[in-house]
Amino acid sequence: MTQLKRTTERQHPLWQLTLMRWRIFAREPAAVFWTYGFPLALALALGIAFRNRPPEAVEVAIQASPGAEAWRDALTKSPAMHVRWLDAREAHEALRVGKVSLVIGVGQPRTYEFDPTRPESRIARALVDDALQRAEGRTDATPVKDQLVTEPGSRYIDFLIPGLLGFNLMSSGLWGVGFVLVEMRVRKLIKRMTATPMSRAHFLLSFVLVRGLFLLGELPLLLAFAYWVFDVPIRGSLLLIVALSTLGSLVFAGLGLLVGSRAQTTHTVAGLVNLVTLPMAICSGVFFSAARFPEVFQPLIRALPLTALIEAVRAVMLDGVGPAAVARQITIMLVWGAVSFGVALRVFRWQ
Repeated sequence: MTQLKRTTERQHPLWQLTLMRWRIFAREPAAVFWTYGFPLALALALGIAFRNRPPEAVEVAIQASPGAEAWRDALTKSPAMHVRWLDAREAHEALRVGKVSLVIGVGQPRTYEFDPTRPESRIARALVDDALQRAEGRTDATPVKDQLVTEPGSRYIDFLIPGLLGFNLMSSGLWGVGFVLVEMRVRKLIKRMTATPMSRAHFLLSFVLVRGLFLLGELPLLLAFAYWVFDVPIRGSLLLIVALSTLGSLVFAGLGLLVGSRAQTTHTVAGLVNLVTLPMAICSGVFFSAARFPEVFQPLIRALPLTALIEAVRAVMLDGVGPAAVARQITIMLVWGAVSFGVALRVFRWQ
């Protein structure tokens, strides 16, 4: 009796559909690479590019003229600046094309020519003026001391890893579900499967379950890689991070189902996937903080599922918060997941 029950369970449509999706994935080396290998390669490249290193010297140009030699001598003593001695035309051209961040002009008063929209130019202006004022005898009214912080948790790579995790879950969920679903429709595979004893819910749910299984490989690889290679800390509950990532994976699988539920061609679904992913990739804090956008857009940005996922994982990893602190983000993801799967179930087309 027990053996018969196990055999019946293995023949259940949901089990067979899930197993089929997993086998198709495992037999595609390209799919395995983009799911597991690409996030590691991206993390390595960005981690090396934005690794902790001494600050680069700012590029400064001085308009060559009699009397400006004292400024040049004072600035060349500072390792924080690289000084160029150029005529007025060359100095202006160097500033225009970005070879220098600041041009020091002759005359009284001394002029600083720079672009205020460039952060490096504002930094160069502050460093240059401080150095020249000190060389001319200025003293500080209040003594200060610098305390530099470079501990794990405050670096760009620490900020980046949760963003890459969320971005990968979003991309693989939408492309791996929505695009594959439409490709099966184009190849008439879905039409053939309608002759089998399965329901619409079983068919769609198998995609969602497989995305959850993929996470068993994605999450440990990325977190272990970040920890061993870049010493990225995990200050909160690892179990909570797994739960949040699983929820995020299911949410984006549901969105993938919704995107591919009625599209008839791969070109159409590719456009729809890009329409969904690009705004979130830009606005949700993957590579830079979402707080950079104007306050009027913040409610909309915080309501996006990718923003909720990244904020929650980042808070648990770097700040060590518990479930109560990320309850709002969990609620947002639950709503997105339930609505997307429910709508996809209603509007899905077999052909």
